[in-house]
Amino acid sequence: MVQISAATRLLFCALCFIALAACGATFRDHGYMPPEEDLANVIVGVDTRDTVASSIGRPGVSGILSESGWYYIESRYRNFAWRAPEEIDRQVLAVSFDDAGVVTNIERFGLERGRVVRLSRRVTTENTQGIGFLRQAFGNLGRFNPGDFFDGN
Repeated sequence: MVQISAATRLLFCALCFIALAACGATFRDHGYMPPEEDLANVIVGVDTRDTVASSIGRPGVSGILSESGWYYIESRYRNFAWRAPEEIDRQVLAVSFDDAGVVTNIERFGLERGRVVRLSRRVTTENTQGIGFLRQAFGNLGRFNPGDFFDGN
């Protein structure tokens, strides 16, 4: 019978432990997502590009064709042994601006089962901008069909 020394056993156990540890998943984070506490300070319809930049910072990505929006993107990837990296989480925060540079919409999207899902939304509605109270209240007065009041038989 072959006698194995304690040092050899210790070395063998250490090599096995290192081999197992190498197979464990590692995680990488990319991008920047503003914290909820800072995002709560941004008020839709009040804040501008400059105040958003001072509150939560400038994004890495903005609207390509126009300056209509800023996009904050944060992704988390898992690397496991020899496999290709897999994206396991993605958060996208879209801050939209009007022509004057005032915030009109804040939306948060996530990645769930490979599909983009809206997580939250704060928006000023387009149908009430520039319309006074009386116009909203009396806007439907002339919009009725007399045929709706009579039976069609």
